[in-house]
Amino acid sequence: MVSRTNKFRGSRTHGRGKKAGRGAGIHGGRGNAGLHKHKFMHTLKFDPLHFGVHGFKRPQKMIEARKGITVASVVSQLPRLIAEGHAKTEGGKTLVDLNSAGYYKLLSSGVVDKPLEIVVGHATDRAKAAVEKAGGSVTLK
Repeated sequence: MVSRTNKFRGSRTHGRGKKAGRGAGIHGGRGNAGLHKHKFMHTLKFDPLHFGVHGFKRPQKMIEARKGITVASVVSQLPRLIAEGHAKTEGGKTLVDLNSAGYYKLLSSGVVDKPLEIVVGHATDRAKAAVEKAGGSVTLK
């Protein structure tokens, strides 16, 4: 019996038609080939936003990282904040400047057991209530 290859010797297309034997010929190209040509109606119907620029992405160096800190962390880190000069004790109260320490927002998790006067950019209502319950205050700057 003659082999399949020998069977098609002399045949121009080897039984595949005009383009089917070439690379991705019967599919109109590989991948996104022809989306602006012979597959354009498919693009308009199923992927209308394929071409063009949509939206933007801000450079990471432009985005400011805003750190938050809980009241429990403020209490536990008081010795470090005092050593670094971001806090000081005056007349029974401790003044804490979280802005200079690099914190943006005061959050409410935890319990305050001593009066603190905290200066920060933003604070949640529960964080303010927790600090004021212990006899301190929160100043927003």
